[in-house]
Amino acid sequence: MKTYSAKPDEIVRSWFVIDAEDLVLGRMASQIALRLRGKHKPMYTPHMDCGDNIIVINAEKIKLTGRKLTDKKYYWHTGHPGGIKERTVGAILEGKFPERVVIKAVERMISRNPLGTQQMRKLHVYAGTEHPHEAQKPEVLDIAAMNPKNKRNA
Repeated sequence: MKTYSAKPDEIVRSWFVIDAEDLVLGRMASQIALRLRGKHKPMYTPHMDCGDNIIVINAEKIKLTGRKLTDKKYYWHTGHPGGIKERTVGAILEGKFPERVVIKAVERMISRNPLGTQQMRKLHVYAGTEHPHEAQKPEVLDIAAMNPKNKRNA
């Protein structure tokens, strides 16, 4: 039996919408990365972009376990000597672009190459409940129902 390899015209992409309210960030991000990559499909091919389009709403209402809200930091460098900067997750979630926390979490689970860049283009994250993708008729993907640990109430 020969190994199956998906062709570009055989790939069917669906649209899913995920409500991130009260979901644990890492658990949600791993499910999003899995679906962006296409590993949930039986026709998965490693060198092809087989994944689906994902819309995440309510990104500002995600939850983190433990003390990650104050202790987890994102670093970047300005390019100047001594130019290392940091910002906590709590500061980002309260800031102007809270959806960047979800984007970074998923981005760091996807491979860093041209194929990973192509897969990340299919991720659409919005801080509020509104999104402009109603015409695609996205299906609701309930990550909270997959495992009781995926949802955090307190």
